[in-house]
Amino acid sequence: MNNLSRQRQNWLAANKRPIGFALLLFALLLLTAPTGFAHGVSEDDKSFLVQSSGFQPIPFLYLGAKHMVTGYDHLLFLFGVIFFLYRMKDVGIYVTLFAVGHSVTLIYGVLSGTHVNPYIIDAIIGLSVVYKALDNMDGLKRFLGFQPNTKLAVLVFGFFHGFGLATKLQEFALSPEGLVANILSFNVGVEIGQLLALGAILIVMGFWRRTAAFRQQAFAANVVLMSAGFILIGYQLTGYFIK
Repeated sequence: MNNLSRQRQNWLAANKRPIGFALLLFALLLLTAPTGFAHGVSEDDKSFLVQSSGFQPIPFLYLGAKHMVTGYDHLLFLFGVIFFLYRMKDVGIYVTLFAVGHSVTLIYGVLSGTHVNPYIIDAIIGLSVVYKALDNMDGLKRFLGFQPNTKLAVLVFGFFHGFGLATKLQEFALSPEGLVANILSFNVGVEIGQLLALGAILIVMGFWRRTAAFRQQAFAANVVLMSAGFILIGYQLTGYFIK
């Protein structure tokens, strides 16, 4: 059994009464959930994107970083991915796979004009959060009878996260002048934002893991993570059917 599996088994064994607490946390999430989800863009940013033309690397880089830092659907997934990763080498591998995945589809989606339904894509992004939380709780192995390839899953879900970014940019009539360079700048900004967010998450996780309560709180944290993913899915599917 590897270190990751031992960590999971240790805190799973330490939680004897998860169900009631999980339901309570889920109810609290429903009561406090925001009215909007996924890839929101402020009015000022919308105006800039619509009116911009030519090569403007700095503004697009800033917008990419801002979008990732405030994109809590991406951050929830990233939080789940690194939850039980203790070595920086492992963190680097998984984050790189995620970055490659969403970079490919972000750039391809915008430049090729490939359109996908944003509600469905964002629902899949919510599913990625549910998947990772369930995986952290060793639930996939219990339900499926085997452990899916986690690296492949992170890469595949990264593709969907990239399309989520692309669908938002496709809502605006971006000028074709300098579009390739601007989208590349936006993608670089996304990666910078991801690194900034990841650094903050790792610092908090580092302190948290040193506390005696981590084993007991880890299960509840992943229940909250999974519940947030279900709420994201429900919100997006509701938008899809009532639109």
